[in-house]
Amino acid sequence: MLTKRIIPCLDCDLAVPDGRVVKGVEFEQIRYAGVPWDLARRYYLEGADEIVFLDITASHERRETMVHVLERTCEEVFIPLTVGGGIRSLEDARRVFNAGADKIAINTAAIQNPPLITEISRHFGSQACVVAIDAKRRYVNLEGKTIVETPEGPCWFECSIYGGRKFVGLDAIQWAVEAERRGAGEILLTSMDRDGTTQGYDISLTKAISERVSIPVIASGGCGGPQHMYEVFRETRASAALAASIFHYGTYSIRQVKEYLAERGIEVRMDYPSSV
Repeated sequence: MLTKRIIPCLDCDLAVPDGRVVKGVEFEQIRYAGVPWDLARRYYLEGADEIVFLDITASHERRETMVHVLERTCEEVFIPLTVGGGIRSLEDARRVFNAGADKIAINTAAIQNPPLITEISRHFGSQACVVAIDAKRRYVNLEGKTIVETPEGPCWFECSIYGGRKFVGLDAIQWAVEAERRGAGEILLTSMDRDGTTQGYDISLTKAISERVSIPVIASGGCGGPQHMYEVFRETRASAALAASIFHYGTYSIRQVKEYLAERGIEVRMDYPSSV
């Protein structure tokens, strides 16, 4: 059995000089959560398998702030770092990699310019190219969409761009398949309906996509506790579970989550840095 990964997500608001971590509900109702590199170091020591940084301001003028955040983080954090938000070109990707990122996540640019997926994959390796998908349920049966049967009724899932501010009519399931074909090495899949709600991952969405692609899928959006991670690993083919608020506000530690999962037969990495 492959080891499942537990990944904290740091949504970074770079509008302040050193950046700050924030968290919202359904992509809104933003509140402060901490200093990026301080939280990253804490999660590294607790046993996180990877860390995702998402630049929610995503402007060219603030790119240097993200570089600064990464450089500070890399001084004390020695696990893979994924960075997303505002990456629109090979040069953007290169700057982020040079600052210490191991992977980059693209959403808006990938949808607007799909060949960028292939370009990044060819230059930096498919393992370093993550396609992020922010999807929302639509309970309207439109021709050409992939309909999924859910406990709440049949629906399809629509992709959004610009941090959830614009919907583009693109079927998330079909897009995930195309992203893999173009060279993506991983899918970061966020349910906009569940984001920040602590009601659990969207199992129907995660199951539908993880069963249709062969690359790893990171489940994101809605985690309220280790029971939700257990559920998504048990009922879908997700290879990783991402969470934010339960870690940021001290509801659970990563070690507590991993112990819970291990006790129930989910294979997770249990070694921790020696300074813990």
